[in-house]
Amino acid sequence: MLGAAMPARADHLWTDLPGAGAQPRKAETLPDFADLAEKLSPAVVNISTEQKNLPSAETPPEGEGGNDPFDRFGQPFEHYDVPRPHSLGSGFIINKDGYILTNDHVIEDATRIVVTLRDGREFKARVIGRDGKTDVALIKIDGAGQLPVAPLGDSDGVRVGAWVLAIGNPFGFDHSVTAGIVSAKGRFVPGNFDDFIQTDASINPGNSGGPLIDQRGAVVGVNSAIYTRTGSSMGIGFAVPVNLVKEELPQLRSLGKVVRGWLGVYIQPVSEAQATAAGLGPPHGAMVAEVIDNSPAKTAGLQHGDIIVQFDHREIGESQELPLIVGRVPVGHSATLTVIRNRTTHEIPIMITASREEQLASAGAGGPGDGAPLPLGLSVKQIDAGLAQQLNLADAAGVMVAAVEPGSRAAAAGLRAHDVIVEVDRQAVKNLDGWRRALDRVAGDNVVLLLVRRDKGTIFVTLRRRG
Repeated sequence: MLGAAMPARADHLWTDLPGAGAQPRKAETLPDFADLAEKLSPAVVNISTEQKNLPSAETPPEGEGGNDPFDRFGQPFEHYDVPRPHSLGSGFIINKDGYILTNDHVIEDATRIVVTLRDGREFKARVIGRDGKTDVALIKIDGAGQLPVAPLGDSDGVRVGAWVLAIGNPFGFDHSVTAGIVSAKGRFVPGNFDDFIQTDASINPGNSGGPLIDQRGAVVGVNSAIYTRTGSSMGIGFAVPVNLVKEELPQLRSLGKVVRGWLGVYIQPVSEAQATAAGLGPPHGAMVAEVIDNSPAKTAGLQHGDIIVQFDHREIGESQELPLIVGRVPVGHSATLTVIRNRTTHEIPIMITASREEQLASAGAGGPGDGAPLPLGLSVKQIDAGLAQQLNLADAAGVMVAAVEPGSRAAAAGLRAHDVIVEVDRQAVKNLDGWRRALDRVAGDNVVLLLVRRDKGTIFVTLRRRG
């Protein structure tokens, strides 16, 4: 009979929707964002900065550091009649007294920050706090009177498939409004601390720091990065979850930075072969690639090759989850790590202390005598026989990248922890002393060409010292 569901049969290869063939319901109309845009646009601001060291907008040749598809999108504007380059981004007001959220990379290297309100008024802003790891910055303007505010919502409650709105200044077109859906949650982007919200709402250069808004009119994310092969939107954008931002705001306001806990280990994903060898079942957790001296991990007795599968009895799925979890617990917290070692489960107590990553990045990982930094967010480590074996290297030639600071020029060039640098400007680097001599030799050069061994191949990476 017309409209009746087909009966189930053993030879039927699919399941029919109950009621298939009946009169379809009237399709729901798409949401109307006009009211939300009208209400929240006044709280979105244009942020322009004058910078002394703006990264070059030149696109490097393929294979020379220009193949990283993840782009932080502050929009550069260079004019011949101004003394320094300018850039443009977005932000939004979170407090009637003039506190504004934006991206850290929007105000990076800024000598002057100007905020333009929707009504056209301009104010000089001062930096209250910055965090390069999550790419969030808190700035403030004074004397603007009572300001419109964008309320902060709950990013944990946002569902994949839900409609969202983005407001910002793409390519300088102020207060542009775009809409889309939440494409995914918990996305990890290489070189970043966040587990991003992914959206297909159109966001482009200049949208950096603008709000991602749910249908209730609450900010659920801070637009921060896009996946692109062209420099413009390809329908894959990323926003910092607002719940993570709310956790950081008290420290940004009171300390000017975010102090996080750390374990003091370099980690890597657990491969299927490693999981099988450890008797782990499906691959999960974080494998300890190296334990840093004078760290909580060293004190607790963690070892190279340990697989951390739980932190305070919370399961670790992907390896990137571990630093996020550790970074969000209070400094001084006594935690318990569940570790697989030699196919045996161990419960290891550990005291979380304040992160020393900044000191390591500026002094070289492993101590003052063990690393040599470039002033570009990069530190390296001597390769000994044990490390060469760990990295599956035929010999110990070169130096290993020990740390890359998120948002730095080294990160922008595409360098990663555990890369092995074997040449500087076509000259071989055999060890740490050779690395130091090479840096001295090219000290006056703006562009440094590095030959990097990664996985089973080599690539050229172009590292720029200045904009």
